[in-house]
Amino acid sequence: MQSGKILVAQGGGPTAVINQSLVGVVLEARRHAGITRVYGARHGVRGIVDEDFVDLTQETSHNLELVAATPAAALGSTRDKPDLAYCREMFKVLQAHRIEHFFNIGGNDSSETVRIVAEEAKAAGYPLRCIHIPKTIDNDLVLNDHTPGFPSAARFVAQAFAGANLDNAALPGVYIGVVMGRHAGFLTAASALGKKFADDGPHLIYVPERVFEIERFLADVKATYERFGRCVVAVSEGIHDAAGTPILARLAQGSKGDLERDAHGNVQLSGSGALADLLCEEVRSKLKIKRIRGDTFGYLQRSFVGCVSDVDAREAREVGEKAVQYAMWGFEGSLRDGSVAIQRNGFYSADYTLLPLEAVAGKTRTMEDAFLSASGTDVTDAFRLYLRPLLGSGMPDAFRLRPNPVPKVLRG
Repeated sequence: MQSGKILVAQGGGPTAVINQSLVGVVLEARRHAGITRVYGARHGVRGIVDEDFVDLTQETSHNLELVAATPAAALGSTRDKPDLAYCREMFKVLQAHRIEHFFNIGGNDSSETVRIVAEEAKAAGYPLRCIHIPKTIDNDLVLNDHTPGFPSAARFVAQAFAGANLDNAALPGVYIGVVMGRHAGFLTAASALGKKFADDGPHLIYVPERVFEIERFLADVKATYERFGRCVVAVSEGIHDAAGTPILARLAQGSKGDLERDAHGNVQLSGSGALADLLCEEVRSKLKIKRIRGDTFGYLQRSFVGCVSDVDAREAREVGEKAVQYAMWGFEGSLRDGSVAIQRNGFYSADYTLLPLEAVAGKTRTMEDAFLSASGTDVTDAFRLYLRPLLGSGMPDAFRLRPNPVPKVLRG
């Protein structure tokens, strides 16, 4: 006898629109007569192992809509990266609660988790349908035109650099902003969308898709500073040398203390501000430029209230809805389990498809060469055309006073 129960979880870094996907699942599921309960796992896969569920069937539609418009993960998230043993414990819980549909909202690791759980269910002959719902500000899921969460974070980055550029123009110097992105530079590249005038910053953009050389960086900054009397730089946290060593690790050699590492043994690139500080010190000591400042955007870019792309919010809701439709109805030739993906049509409209889990799980997309300039310090018009419609409506604009100088009397 079927139970009609579904379970939804959120994983990885929160975003400004991940709750739209959650609410899309809940409200779409409640339209189907075969659904009796919609459960949510608190703090992602950790909540599944701990049987820490909440009954979302009891939520009012009004409150769900309010939550949908609220950034961050309403159910809570986790950085746990499940292996086979972990997924088997999850599967035991899903069986015990007679869950028939499992929806996991997240990025690369979340898709891999869904794949393993789906295989366990298939091996056990248990009728569980598993759907991965895309989410990541890094925009690094393969076979997706873009990923929900990225457009809103990109909107924040573009606006933040537009503001930093105005500040830097008023009080000239060197400004370095470090943006999230270990392997993919999409978010850092979004800084270019804040430019309006030819001499606006960021003047230099560095992403992980290109090898970073300290000497060339210093030469670029020096040339830009001499040309404009100032320099605004956007840098991905994941920039690395030709050997693949993070620049943070290179610059930190000989400094006091050990580098922090995350739960997976990777050098901790975010949160400390170390990369911005070390790059600023390189410029200060080697180029002798006195006015230099560095910022690390950190968590600010993920769930910033009031900086949400309306396009992103709409699509995040729709991927949640489509996940339920694929699970409940299926379509001719469709997969039993899979990952929902966004595909682009025309100048800009979005369609959705269900991809095989193995095509997405554990894979990382990086920026296409066509999006990066030959110099390696800028983006191309192709990238600007790609990103602009995703940023949504109402992007703020900046203006300048027109140069109408008054002739000098004493110093003419």
